[in-house]
Amino acid sequence: MITASQNVLTSIPSPGISSFPVGPFTIHFYALCIIAGIIVAVLLTNYRLTKRGAENWIVIDIALLAVPLAIIVARIYHVVTHPGFYFGEGADIWAIFRIWEGGIAIYGALIGGAVGAWLGCRWTGIRFWSFADALAPGLIIAQAMGRLGNWFNHELFGLPTDLPWGLEIESTNPAFPPGLAPGTLFHPTFLYEMIWNLLGAAVLLWAGRRFVLQWGRLFGLYLIWYSAGRIVWESIRIDPSEIFLGIRTNVWAAIFGVLIGLAIMIVQKRRHPGREPSPYVPGRERAAKGTVQSQDTPDFVDVSEPPAPEVTAGSATSTPRPQ
Repeated sequence: MITASQNVLTSIPSPGISSFPVGPFTIHFYALCIIAGIIVAVLLTNYRLTKRGAENWIVIDIALLAVPLAIIVARIYHVVTHPGFYFGEGADIWAIFRIWEGGIAIYGALIGGAVGAWLGCRWTGIRFWSFADALAPGLIIAQAMGRLGNWFNHELFGLPTDLPWGLEIESTNPAFPPGLAPGTLFHPTFLYEMIWNLLGAAVLLWAGRRFVLQWGRLFGLYLIWYSAGRIVWESIRIDPSEIFLGIRTNVWAAIFGVLIGLAIMIVQKRRHPGREPSPYVPGRERAAKGTVQSQDTPDFVDVSEPPAPEVTAGSATSTPRPQ
């Protein structure tokens, strides 16, 4: 097994810092990566959605519900699938709330975010699938940026490797496998997934234009792409995980992700063979810029006076003045 000392010129070192103080507060790079990813996703989604005809920055209204629910459910999902970290003898149950230490599950974020986005779309009148398609490229870029946070936290690395780009992990790391020599290199799964996700963003942007993937089909392609890669990267990770039928729970989640993505693409293609007419649901379209909304609603009552009758005398026409 090649060690870091033998590959000092090519191996990937782990960062020597994961946070920095700002006054009485501690800023964690993991959190900064997550926040930066959210900002990028919001900006790109807003650009894509407004190009389809949606109101500028309406994505903020949806994100106000989707982002908090995504983070909460992502944390719950992680805790449920890694109970040994937080429950039982010697475990610190309060670590559940220390989210800055890592532990956000993307499939939990997808579930919580989908619920929040659905509620936000109901609120704003945006079609849910229009929003999902607009979100897909930005979402996978945000996931790539989030993986950079795992690097700062020295977590979620893979099996030992002889490859020259192996990741250096300190032997004092709780996840460092016992029995291995200090300086052993590991697969940088964070980097593999970053590259896969960024490549996926390019594929989604290209495929969306080339094949006009609408009605949720672009989001279905996102699920297939991301989950297919996650099956591979998750299979070589060595961090503790719950096992079901000999397979890590997140591998099962990724398999379901591929199947759900395929189902979305097939079903939506059959149900909606044409183009989306608008990103808004019928009846919730925004008025075109410069138009005036009619007041003729069922509750509108015209209380203005009728025009005065005209009086004709010969060829002259006059309107009597009000007395």
